[in-house]
Amino acid sequence: MQSSSKKQLRLNKQISIIGCGWLGLPLAKQLISNGLRVKGSTTSIEKLKRLQSVDIEPFLVQFTNERINGDIEGCLQNSEVLVLNVPPRLRKNTTTNFIKQIELLIPYIESSSIKKLVFISSTSVYADDESMPNITETTKPNPETESGKQLLIIERLLQANNNFKTTILRFAGLFGEDRHPATFLSGKTNIKNPDAPVNLVHQQDCIDIIISIIENECWNTVFNVATSPHPTKKNYYISVCKSKKLPLPEFDQHSISKGKIINSSKLVQILNYTFKTNL
Repeated sequence: MQSSSKKQLRLNKQISIIGCGWLGLPLAKQLISNGLRVKGSTTSIEKLKRLQSVDIEPFLVQFTNERINGDIEGCLQNSEVLVLNVPPRLRKNTTTNFIKQIELLIPYIESSSIKKLVFISSTSVYADDESMPNITETTKPNPETESGKQLLIIERLLQANNNFKTTILRFAGLFGEDRHPATFLSGKTNIKNPDAPVNLVHQQDCIDIIISIIENECWNTVFNVATSPHPTKKNYYISVCKSKKLPLPEFDQHSISKGKIINSSKLVQILNYTFKTNL
């Protein structure tokens, strides 16, 4: 149980979140409900009032390959902790240079009050390698996608910077009450890798883990984040579609499946964390 002095220290903290989207917005709301002040950014003018309505101090911040538009200094000002939650979105825009965007951001962080940073990364930094099916944080990253390659470079940029302490969270696929990959796969045919293990993590677990890292001052480390167990792709998505009364997906049983199991035992042990949503 935390002492009253530590609780009071927490109440005096202010946190900045760059990227108040599907994950960042509910994270900010939970931090505020815990008594913290939150500054949050969005790329949408329309969303500024929504952030303000839930007591987030809102900032319009937009990243390009050449500059950061908006009051990024104000978004970081007087905060000790930054949660950097900006997805690369390279599939939607192949001209995006996410590395360059973060390189533009780093000097602003260095000149601000930020001393601790949580970077939301992805398990895409690991390859689907049958010779190493059990992926821990000691597994050498070997990304196969452009997004994974850029994320790995950014991880290393942030970790090498001595102006702030960085903890990397490599999230598996995200899902929640209003978002599930089964909805996307429903009714599709000839889906590859039917026997590949599923690696997912629920939105609420992501939020609780970020808050646990901040509360426990767990910095300068890397965590894999995926719930367990890891059922096969075919069994899991057919089961979820049945439960949601969605058209069932059909899998290519003749294709050779490849995949990986993301091991989160380090997170469970160090943070004494129990995942709230299992597969």
